[in-house]
Amino acid sequence: MVKPPLLVATRSAGKQREIKRILSDIPYRLVFPDDVGLYEKREEDNLEDAGSFDGNARRKAEYFSRLSRLPTVADDSGIEVLSLRGAPGVRSKRFALAKPGQEQDVANNAELLRRLAGAPPERRRARYRCAVAYLRNPAALPVTFDGICQGVILEEPRGSGGFGYDPLFLSDELGVSFGEADADAKHSVSHRGRAFRAFADWLRSQPPQAK
Repeated sequence: MVKPPLLVATRSAGKQREIKRILSDIPYRLVFPDDVGLYEKREEDNLEDAGSFDGNARRKAEYFSRLSRLPTVADDSGIEVLSLRGAPGVRSKRFALAKPGQEQDVANNAELLRRLAGAPPERRRARYRCAVAYLRNPAALPVTFDGICQGVILEEPRGSGGFGYDPLFLSDELGVSFGEADADAKHSVSHRGRAFRAFADWLRSQPPQAK
C-alpha cells in the first residue's frame, strides 16, 4: 500500500532530520518543500512575523498547504530565557546579526552567552518551546500541538550534536546538554519530540487522506 504524502513545511536540514526520526512510524510518506517543487522564495521571509510560536506555525502551514494542496504540518520553535524576559523566543532563529561568513547558529549562541555573561545558575533557567500546526487541506481549520522542555543555559557549549542552541541547553531530565545527548534520548524529552509525538498520536486516529 502506497502511503499518502504529508508535507513537512521546513527547509531546515536539522529539523528535517529530527522530524523524519520522530515521525518514522506514521501512516504517511514525509515530503519536504523541495521534494514537491516548492523552491524557496523571498516571501517566505515574512512568514514568521506573527509574534508567537503558534501563530508562526499556523502561517507556515497555511502558506505551504495553499501552494502544495497537500496535508501539511509546520512547526515553530525556540528557546526562552526567563531572566531575559523570554528572549530569544520567536527571534531564536535570527537572534544575532551574523557576520559575513559566520554561521547563524554560532552567532546566536555567542549573543546568548554575551547577554548571560557572569549570570548565576538561577538566572540561566530556560525552556525550549515548540508549536506544531497541521492542515488537512487549505480550507481546513488548523489543529495545533505544543511541547516544552526545561533546562539551564551553560556557560560554554558542550557536545557537537543537534543544532541551534543545543550545545548550550542543559536538559533537566537528561543531565547533559542536547549537544551531548544521542538522538533518541534528546527526542524522548525535547520540545520538538513532545509536540510531534502528540501530533503523531492524533494523526494515527484519523482516517488517511488519499492523494
